[in-house]
Amino acid sequence: MNIDEKYMKSALKQAQKAYQLGEVPIGCVIVHDRKIIGRGYNRRNTDKTSLAHAEITAIKKASKKIGDWRLEECTLYVTLEPCQMCAGAIVQSRITEVVMGSMNPKAGCGGSILNILEMPQFNHQVKVSRGVLEKECSELLTLFFKELRIRNREEKLRLRTDS
Repeated sequence: MNIDEKYMKSALKQAQKAYQLGEVPIGCVIVHDRKIIGRGYNRRNTDKTSLAHAEITAIKKASKKIGDWRLEECTLYVTLEPCQMCAGAIVQSRITEVVMGSMNPKAGCGGSILNILEMPQFNHQVKVSRGVLEKECSELLTLFFKELRIRNREEKLRLRTDS
């Protein structure tokens, strides 16, 4: 197992925490000097805020650990391609590298819809790697949404029979 797979497995453990809460299973870890300094997982519904993304939580924790908003020489591992908010936060925090699991063709801003991470117009560009443990990351998301559709269908049926 290479180093990127090792840390992506840690990000997947964070995604499992989101899954257990019934949240979209997205997880993130930030690594500096081969140590995880920030962890996060999606908690939007639990915390009732659009800011509770895995990457934002991990960035907050890593910044607190380092004692600086600049996360230079850090690598962020995330199970799903970042959205526009998270991609912007990654650029703003000066993270050196991002390693992604699966791509997000509907909302991804690390190469799918936009590529905020590598835009030469910004004063900072991020080195990007894609597809690390993609199968595992995608399977967890697919399982979550399949189960969600089943729950929604069952709820609709229950409502019909109750009326």
